Amino acid sequence: MPERIGFISTRFAGTDGVSLESAKWAEVLWRDKHVSFWYGGVLDRGREVSMCVPEAYFGHPENEWIDKRIWGHAFRSPTVTRRIHHLAEYLKGTIYDFVRQFDISLLIIQNALTIPMHLPLGIALTEFLSEAVIPAIAHHHDFYWERSRFQVNNVPDFLDMAFPPRDIDLRHVVINQAAREELALRKGISSMLIPNVFNFDEPPDDTDDYGADIREEMGLSPEDKLILQPTRIVPRKGIEHSITLLQRLGDPRCKLVISHAAGDEGSDYPDQIAELAHAEGVDLRFFGDRVGDHRHINAEGKKIYVLQDLYPHADLVMYPSIYEGFGNALLEAFYFKVPIIVNRYPVWVRDIEPKGFHVPVMDGFVNRRIVAAARRLLDDADYRRQMVNHNYEQARRYYGYPILHYCLRTLISNIKNGM
Repeated sequence: MPERIGFISTRFAGTDGVSLESAKWAEVLWRDKHVSFWYGGVLDRGREVSMCVPEAYFGHPENEWIDKRIWGHAFRSPTVTRRIHHLAEYLKGTIYDFVRQFDISLLIIQNALTIPMHLPLGIALTEFLSEAVIPAIAHHHDFYWERSRFQVNNVPDFLDMAFPPRDIDLRHVVINQAAREELALRKGISSMLIPNVFNFDEPPDDTDDYGADIREEMGLSPEDKLILQPTRIVPRKGIEHSITLLQRLGDPRCKLVISHAAGDEGSDYPDQIAELAHAEGVDLRFFGDRVGDHRHINAEGKKIYVLQDLYPHADLVMYPSIYEGFGNALLEAFYFKVPIIVNRYPVWVRDIEPKGFHVPVMDGFVNRRIVAAARRLLDDADYRRQMVNHNYEQARRYYGYPILHYCLRTLISNIKNGM
Protein backbone atom coordinates (compact mmCIF):
# COMPACT_ATOMS: atom_id res chain seq x y z
CA MET A 1 0.00 0.00 0.00
CA PRO A 2 1.42 3.41 -0.94
CA GLU A 3 2.58 5.64 1.92
CA ARG A 4 1.93 9.32 2.51
CA ILE A 5 5.46 10.43 3.28
CA GLY A 6 6.41 13.59 5.15
CA PHE A 7 9.87 15.00 4.49
CA ILE A 8 11.17 17.19 7.33
CA SER A 9 14.23 19.44 7.41
CA THR A 10 15.17 23.04 8.16
CA ARG A 11 15.23 23.85 4.44
CA PHE A 12 14.18 22.27 1.16
CA ALA A 13 15.33 24.86 -1.35
CA GLY A 14 18.34 25.53 -3.50
CA THR A 15 21.24 23.31 -4.49
CA ASP A 16 22.51 22.02 -1.14
CA GLY A 17 22.96 18.28 -0.84
CA VAL A 18 19.98 17.75 1.45
CA SER A 19 17.56 19.53 -0.88
CA LEU A 20 18.88 17.77 -3.98
CA GLU A 21 18.94 14.25 -2.53
CA SER A 22 15.52 14.58 -0.90
CA ALA A 23 14.05 15.52 -4.28
CA LYS A 24 15.65 12.42 -5.81
CA TRP A 25 14.22 10.27 -3.02
CA ALA A 26 10.74 11.68 -3.62
CA GLU A 27 11.06 11.07 -7.36
CA VAL A 28 12.07 7.45 -6.84
CA LEU A 29 9.43 6.88 -4.16
CA TRP A 30 6.77 8.09 -6.61
CA ARG A 31 7.60 5.09 -8.81
CA ASP A 32 5.88 2.98 -6.14
CA LYS A 33 3.05 5.54 -5.84
CA HIS A 34 4.26 6.94 -2.51
CA VAL A 35 3.16 10.59 -2.21
CA SER A 36 5.55 13.13 -0.66
CA PHE A 37 4.81 16.19 1.47
CA TRP A 38 7.26 18.75 2.80
CA TYR A 39 7.89 20.53 6.12
CA GLY A 40 10.63 23.13 6.57
CA GLY A 41 11.55 26.70 7.38
CA VAL A 42 12.39 27.59 3.76
CA LEU A 43 10.69 25.68 0.93
CA ASP A 44 10.60 25.75 -2.86
CA ARG A 45 8.11 22.86 -3.09
CA GLY A 46 4.49 23.32 -4.10
CA ARG A 47 2.29 25.02 -1.52
CA GLU A 48 -0.41 22.39 -1.90
CA VAL A 49 1.97 19.67 -0.63
CA SER A 50 4.01 21.60 1.93
CA MET A 51 3.93 23.39 5.26
CA CYS A 52 6.35 26.28 5.72
CA VAL A 53 7.19 27.07 9.35
CA PRO A 54 9.69 29.99 9.37
CA GLU A 55 10.88 29.14 12.90
CA ALA A 56 12.13 25.77 11.59
CA TYR A 57 14.77 27.48 9.41
CA PHE A 58 18.28 27.42 10.88
CA GLY A 59 18.65 31.07 9.89
CA HIS A 60 15.62 32.21 11.89
CA PRO A 61 16.58 34.95 14.41
CA GLU A 62 15.51 32.91 17.44
CA ASN A 63 17.65 29.95 16.40
CA GLU A 64 20.58 32.25 15.62
CA TRP A 65 20.24 33.78 19.11
CA ILE A 66 20.46 30.29 20.61
CA ASP A 67 23.38 29.29 18.37
CA LYS A 68 25.49 32.23 19.50
CA ARG A 69 25.15 31.10 23.12
CA ILE A 70 25.68 27.34 22.82
CA TRP A 71 28.53 26.85 20.33
CA GLY A 72 32.01 27.76 21.50
CA HIS A 73 30.88 28.09 25.13
CA ALA A 74 31.35 25.61 27.97
CA PHE A 75 28.37 26.67 30.10
CA ARG A 76 24.83 27.83 29.35
CA SER A 77 22.46 29.98 31.32
CA PRO A 78 18.95 28.97 32.45
CA THR A 79 17.58 31.55 30.00
CA VAL A 80 19.17 29.73 27.08
CA THR A 81 17.77 26.41 28.28
CA ARG A 82 14.29 27.89 28.60
CA ARG A 83 14.37 29.39 25.11
CA ILE A 84 15.58 26.10 23.62
CA HIS A 85 12.69 24.26 25.25
CA HIS A 86 10.20 26.97 24.30
CA LEU A 87 11.12 26.89 20.60
CA ALA A 88 11.24 23.09 20.61
CA GLU A 89 7.77 22.88 22.12
CA TYR A 90 6.37 25.26 19.52
CA LEU A 91 7.99 23.34 16.66
CA LYS A 92 6.71 20.02 18.02
CA GLY A 93 3.19 21.40 17.82
CA THR A 94 3.70 22.36 14.17
CA ILE A 95 4.99 18.87 13.39
CA TYR A 96 1.79 17.44 14.87
CA ASP A 97 -0.14 19.85 12.65
CA PHE A 98 1.84 18.77 9.58
CA VAL A 99 1.21 15.07 10.19
CA ARG A 100 -2.51 15.65 10.76
CA GLN A 101 -3.00 18.03 7.83
CA PHE A 102 -1.49 15.68 5.27
CA ASP A 103 -2.38 12.39 6.97
CA ILE A 104 1.29 11.36 7.04
CA SER A 105 2.00 7.65 7.55
CA LEU A 106 5.83 7.74 7.35
CA LEU A 107 8.36 10.49 8.11
CA ILE A 108 11.70 10.96 6.36
CA ILE A 109 13.84 13.36 8.40
CA GLN A 110 16.57 14.91 6.31
CA ASN A 111 19.68 15.79 8.36
CA ALA A 112 17.63 17.52 11.09
CA LEU A 113 18.62 14.76 13.56
CA THR A 114 22.19 14.69 12.30
CA ILE A 115 23.86 18.09 12.36
CA PRO A 116 22.58 20.51 15.04
CA MET A 117 22.28 23.63 12.95
CA HIS A 118 18.81 23.86 14.49
CA LEU A 119 19.04 22.29 17.94
CA PRO A 120 15.40 22.96 18.99
CA LEU A 121 14.08 21.29 15.82
CA GLY A 122 16.07 18.15 16.61
CA ILE A 123 14.67 18.12 20.15
CA ALA A 124 11.14 18.68 18.84
CA LEU A 125 11.45 15.79 16.42
CA THR A 126 12.88 13.47 19.07
CA GLU A 127 10.03 14.21 21.46
CA PHE A 128 7.46 13.92 18.69
CA LEU A 129 8.74 10.48 17.67
CA SER A 130 8.55 9.31 21.28
CA GLU A 131 4.99 10.56 21.69
CA ALA A 132 3.39 9.93 18.29
CA VAL A 133 4.73 6.42 17.67
CA ILE A 134 5.01 6.90 13.90
CA PRO A 135 7.54 5.06 11.72
CA ALA A 136 10.35 7.29 10.52
CA ILE A 137 13.60 7.28 8.57
CA ALA A 138 16.47 9.58 9.51
CA HIS A 139 18.65 10.34 6.47
CA HIS A 140 22.03 11.43 7.83
CA HIS A 141 24.28 13.52 5.58
CA ASP A 142 26.89 14.89 8.01
CA PHE A 143 27.10 14.35 11.78
CA TYR A 144 28.01 17.04 14.29
CA TRP A 145 31.16 15.18 15.32
CA GLU A 146 32.45 15.63 11.76
CA ARG A 147 32.46 19.46 12.05
CA SER A 148 34.95 21.36 14.19
CA ARG A 149 32.51 24.24 14.87
CA PHE A 150 30.36 21.96 17.05
CA GLN A 151 33.13 20.44 19.15
CA VAL A 152 33.06 23.07 21.92
CA ASN A 153 29.53 23.43 23.24
CA ASN A 154 27.36 23.54 26.35
CA VAL A 155 24.61 21.22 25.10
CA PRO A 156 26.06 17.67 25.34
CA ASP A 157 22.82 16.54 27.00
CA PHE A 158 20.74 17.62 24.00
CA LEU A 159 23.25 16.25 21.50
CA ASP A 160 23.18 12.85 23.17
CA MET A 161 19.40 12.93 23.30
CA ALA A 162 18.56 14.02 19.77
CA PHE A 163 21.49 13.86 17.33
CA PRO A 164 20.44 11.26 16.52
CA PRO A 165 17.99 9.77 19.04
CA ARG A 166 17.70 6.10 19.90
CA ASP A 167 14.07 5.52 18.98
CA ILE A 168 12.63 2.07 18.35
CA ASP A 169 10.52 3.25 15.39
CA LEU A 170 13.34 5.24 13.76
CA ARG A 171 15.44 3.71 10.96
CA HIS A 172 18.76 5.30 10.09
CA VAL A 173 20.37 5.87 6.68
CA VAL A 174 23.93 7.14 6.11
CA ILE A 175 25.73 8.07 2.90
CA ASN A 176 29.16 6.54 3.52
CA GLN A 177 30.77 3.63 5.33
CA ALA A 178 32.76 5.72 7.81
CA ALA A 179 29.55 7.40 9.02
CA ARG A 180 27.96 3.99 9.43
CA GLU A 181 30.79 2.80 11.66
CA GLU A 182 30.96 6.00 13.70
CA LEU A 183 27.21 5.96 14.32
CA ALA A 184 27.44 2.38 15.62
CA LEU A 185 30.48 3.19 17.75
CA ARG A 186 29.20 6.43 19.27
CA LYS A 187 25.49 5.67 19.59
CA GLY A 188 25.13 1.91 19.29
CA ILE A 189 22.80 2.49 16.33
CA SER A 190 22.73 0.31 13.21
CA SER A 191 22.08 1.91 9.83
CA MET A 192 21.68 1.28 6.12
CA LEU A 193 24.16 2.78 3.66
CA ILE A 194 22.48 4.48 0.70
CA PRO A 195 24.89 6.53 -1.42
CA ASN A 196 23.97 9.71 -3.22
CA VAL A 197 22.69 8.98 -6.72
CA PHE A 198 21.99 10.52 -10.12
CA ASN A 199 19.56 9.54 -12.86
CA PHE A 200 22.07 8.08 -15.32
CA ASP A 201 19.32 6.31 -17.25
CA GLU A 202 18.26 9.69 -18.65
CA PRO A 203 21.26 11.40 -20.32
CA PRO A 204 21.50 15.21 -20.46
CA ASP A 205 19.18 17.00 -22.86
CA ASP A 206 21.31 18.05 -25.84
CA THR A 207 18.58 20.35 -27.13
CA ASP A 208 18.61 22.59 -24.04
CA ASP A 209 20.42 25.74 -25.14
CA TYR A 210 19.71 28.05 -22.17
CA GLY A 211 23.39 27.99 -21.22
CA ALA A 212 24.72 28.29 -24.77
CA ASP A 213 26.10 31.76 -24.03
CA ILE A 214 27.66 30.92 -20.68
CA ARG A 215 31.29 30.97 -21.84
CA GLU A 216 30.71 34.38 -23.39
CA GLU A 217 29.17 35.60 -20.13
CA MET A 218 32.30 34.41 -18.33
CA GLY A 219 34.43 36.41 -20.72
CA LEU A 220 36.01 33.33 -22.32
CA SER A 221 37.11 33.09 -25.93
CA PRO A 222 36.49 29.97 -28.07
CA GLU A 223 40.14 28.94 -27.59
CA ASP A 224 40.05 29.17 -23.79
CA LYS A 225 39.90 26.09 -21.58
CA LEU A 226 37.25 26.25 -18.87
CA ILE A 227 38.56 24.58 -15.70
CA LEU A 228 35.54 24.33 -13.42
CA GLN A 229 35.57 23.90 -9.66
CA PRO A 230 31.88 23.34 -8.78
CA THR A 231 32.15 24.08 -5.07
CA ARG A 232 31.60 26.81 -2.53
CA ILE A 233 34.57 29.01 -1.61
CA VAL A 234 35.45 27.46 1.75
CA PRO A 235 38.81 26.11 2.98
CA ARG A 236 37.90 22.41 2.93
CA LYS A 237 37.26 22.61 -0.82
CA GLY A 238 41.02 22.97 -1.49
CA ILE A 239 40.80 25.67 -4.16
CA GLU A 240 44.48 26.45 -3.66
CA HIS A 241 45.30 23.09 -5.28
CA SER A 242 43.39 24.09 -8.41
CA ILE A 243 45.36 27.32 -8.53
CA THR A 244 48.60 25.37 -8.18
CA LEU A 245 47.64 23.09 -11.08
CA LEU A 246 46.89 26.00 -13.40
CA GLN A 247 50.11 27.71 -12.38
CA ARG A 248 52.10 24.60 -13.22
CA LEU A 249 50.26 24.03 -16.48
CA GLY A 250 51.42 27.46 -17.56
CA ASP A 251 48.80 27.54 -20.30
CA PRO A 252 47.24 30.99 -20.83
CA ARG A 253 44.15 29.35 -22.34
CA CYS A 254 43.23 27.84 -18.95
CA LYS A 255 40.76 29.83 -16.84
CA LEU A 256 39.71 28.66 -13.38
CA VAL A 257 36.01 29.27 -12.66
CA ILE A 258 34.47 28.79 -9.20
CA SER A 259 30.74 28.17 -9.47
CA HIS A 260 29.52 29.02 -5.95
CA ALA A 261 29.85 31.81 -3.39
CA ALA A 262 31.48 31.53 0.02
CA GLY A 263 28.44 30.24 1.90
CA ASP A 264 28.20 30.26 5.69
CA GLU A 265 31.78 29.43 6.73
CA GLY A 266 33.48 32.81 6.69
CA SER A 267 34.37 35.60 4.25
CA ASP A 268 38.18 35.81 4.49
CA TYR A 269 38.95 32.78 2.35
CA PRO A 270 37.70 34.20 -0.98
CA ASP A 271 40.02 37.20 -0.60
CA GLN A 272 42.94 34.93 0.24
CA ILE A 273 42.24 32.75 -2.78
CA ALA A 274 41.99 35.78 -5.08
CA GLU A 275 45.33 37.08 -3.77
CA LEU A 276 46.96 33.68 -4.25
CA ALA A 277 45.70 33.38 -7.82
CA HIS A 278 46.97 36.88 -8.63
CA ALA A 279 50.38 36.10 -7.14
CA GLU A 280 50.63 32.86 -9.11
CA GLY A 281 49.51 34.47 -12.38
CA VAL A 282 46.36 32.33 -12.58
CA ASP A 283 43.20 33.65 -14.24
CA LEU A 284 40.57 33.01 -11.54
CA ARG A 285 36.94 33.95 -12.05
CA PHE A 286 34.19 33.82 -9.41
CA PHE A 287 30.87 33.07 -11.09
CA GLY A 288 28.75 32.45 -8.00
CA ASP A 289 26.67 35.58 -8.46
CA ARG A 290 25.39 34.19 -11.78
CA VAL A 291 24.53 30.68 -10.52
CA GLY A 292 21.33 30.10 -8.57
CA ASP A 293 18.87 27.38 -7.68
CA HIS A 294 16.67 28.13 -10.70
CA ARG A 295 17.00 29.86 -14.05
CA HIS A 296 15.76 33.43 -14.23
CA ILE A 297 16.66 37.00 -15.16
CA ASN A 298 17.91 39.10 -12.22
CA ALA A 299 17.12 42.72 -11.44
CA GLU A 300 20.05 43.86 -13.59
CA GLY A 301 18.68 42.02 -16.61
CA LYS A 302 21.34 39.29 -16.48
CA LYS A 303 20.65 35.60 -16.91
CA ILE A 304 20.99 33.46 -13.81
CA TYR A 305 22.08 29.91 -14.56
CA VAL A 306 21.92 26.67 -12.61
CA LEU A 307 25.00 24.57 -11.91
CA GLN A 308 23.99 22.01 -14.54
CA ASP A 309 24.34 24.73 -17.20
CA LEU A 310 28.08 24.95 -16.54
CA TYR A 311 29.16 21.34 -16.94
CA PRO A 312 28.54 20.94 -20.70
CA HIS A 313 30.92 23.85 -21.34
CA ALA A 314 33.70 22.71 -18.98
CA ASP A 315 36.89 21.17 -20.34
CA LEU A 316 37.98 19.81 -16.96
CA VAL A 317 36.48 19.64 -13.46
CA MET A 318 38.67 20.09 -10.39
CA TYR A 319 37.58 18.46 -7.12
CA PRO A 320 40.47 18.88 -4.69
CA SER A 321 38.33 18.75 -1.54
CA ILE A 322 39.92 17.77 1.75
CA TYR A 323 36.63 16.43 3.10
CA GLU A 324 33.23 15.59 1.60
CA GLY A 325 30.32 13.65 3.07
CA PHE A 326 29.96 12.01 -0.33
CA GLY A 327 30.74 14.21 -3.31
CA ASN A 328 27.84 15.18 -5.56
CA ALA A 329 30.14 17.02 -7.95
CA LEU A 330 31.70 13.67 -8.83
CA LEU A 331 28.38 12.26 -9.98
CA GLU A 332 27.56 15.46 -11.85
CA ALA A 333 30.89 15.37 -13.72
CA PHE A 334 30.37 11.70 -14.59
CA TYR A 335 26.80 12.46 -15.73
CA PHE A 336 27.82 15.32 -18.03
CA LYS A 337 30.87 13.36 -19.25
CA VAL A 338 33.46 15.87 -18.13
CA PRO A 339 36.85 14.57 -16.97
CA ILE A 340 37.55 15.24 -13.32
CA ILE A 341 40.64 15.36 -11.11
CA VAL A 342 40.03 14.34 -7.49
CA ASN A 343 41.91 14.71 -4.24
CA ARG A 344 41.80 11.45 -2.29
CA TYR A 345 39.43 12.58 0.44
CA PRO A 346 38.42 9.81 2.88
CA VAL A 347 35.03 8.89 1.38
CA TRP A 348 36.54 8.71 -2.11
CA VAL A 349 39.25 6.34 -0.85
CA ARG A 350 36.92 4.13 1.16
CA ASP A 351 33.68 4.04 -0.83
CA ILE A 352 34.14 5.30 -4.39
CA GLU A 353 37.66 4.56 -5.63
CA PRO A 354 37.23 0.76 -5.37
CA LYS A 355 34.39 0.95 -7.91
CA GLY A 356 36.93 1.21 -10.73
CA PHE A 357 36.54 4.75 -12.02
CA HIS A 358 39.24 6.14 -14.31
CA VAL A 359 40.12 9.38 -12.55
CA PRO A 360 43.48 11.09 -12.00
CA VAL A 361 43.86 11.38 -8.23
CA MET A 362 46.12 13.55 -6.09
CA ASP A 363 47.26 12.80 -2.56
CA GLY A 364 47.00 16.23 -1.01
CA PHE A 365 49.32 18.00 -3.45
CA VAL A 366 49.81 18.62 -7.17
CA ASN A 367 52.75 16.70 -8.63
CA ARG A 368 54.14 16.19 -12.14
CA ARG A 369 51.88 13.18 -12.72
CA ILE A 370 48.74 15.23 -12.09
CA VAL A 371 49.96 18.07 -14.31
CA ALA A 372 50.68 15.61 -17.12
CA ALA A 373 47.28 13.97 -16.68
CA ALA A 374 45.51 17.35 -16.83
CA ARG A 375 47.43 18.36 -19.94
CA ARG A 376 46.54 15.11 -21.69
CA LEU A 377 42.85 15.45 -20.78
CA LEU A 378 42.80 18.96 -22.21
CA ASP A 379 44.60 18.08 -25.45
CA ASP A 380 43.83 14.42 -26.26
CA ALA A 381 40.19 14.14 -27.34
CA ASP A 382 40.22 10.35 -27.81
CA TYR A 383 41.72 9.72 -24.37
CA ARG A 384 39.21 12.09 -22.82
CA ARG A 385 36.25 10.44 -24.59
CA GLN A 386 37.30 6.95 -23.52
CA MET A 387 37.67 8.04 -19.89
CA VAL A 388 34.34 9.86 -19.55
CA ASN A 389 32.38 7.08 -21.27
CA HIS A 390 33.86 4.49 -18.91
CA ASN A 391 33.07 6.62 -15.86
CA TYR A 392 29.48 7.19 -17.01
CA GLU A 393 28.85 3.45 -17.24
CA GLN A 394 30.45 2.76 -13.86
CA ALA A 395 28.43 5.52 -12.24
CA ARG A 396 25.22 4.20 -13.77
CA ARG A 397 26.02 0.79 -12.33
CA TYR A 398 26.80 1.89 -8.77
CA TYR A 399 25.09 5.27 -8.31
CA GLY A 400 22.00 5.21 -10.50
CA TYR A 401 18.34 5.43 -9.52
CA PRO A 402 17.84 1.62 -9.55
CA ILE A 403 20.18 1.38 -6.54
CA LEU A 404 18.16 3.96 -4.63
CA HIS A 405 14.87 2.34 -5.68
CA TYR A 406 15.98 -1.06 -4.39
CA CYS A 407 17.25 0.37 -1.08
CA LEU A 408 14.13 2.43 -0.39
CA ARG A 409 11.81 -0.43 -1.29
CA THR A 410 13.75 -2.71 1.07
CA LEU A 411 13.74 -0.11 3.83
CA ILE A 412 10.00 0.58 3.63
CA SER A 413 9.22 -3.13 3.40
CA ASN A 414 11.24 -3.76 6.56
CA ILE A 415 9.39 -0.94 8.34
CA LYS A 416 6.01 -2.37 7.38
CA ASN A 417 6.99 -5.89 8.42
CA GLY A 418 8.28 -4.61 11.75
CA MET A 419 5.10 -2.75 12.65
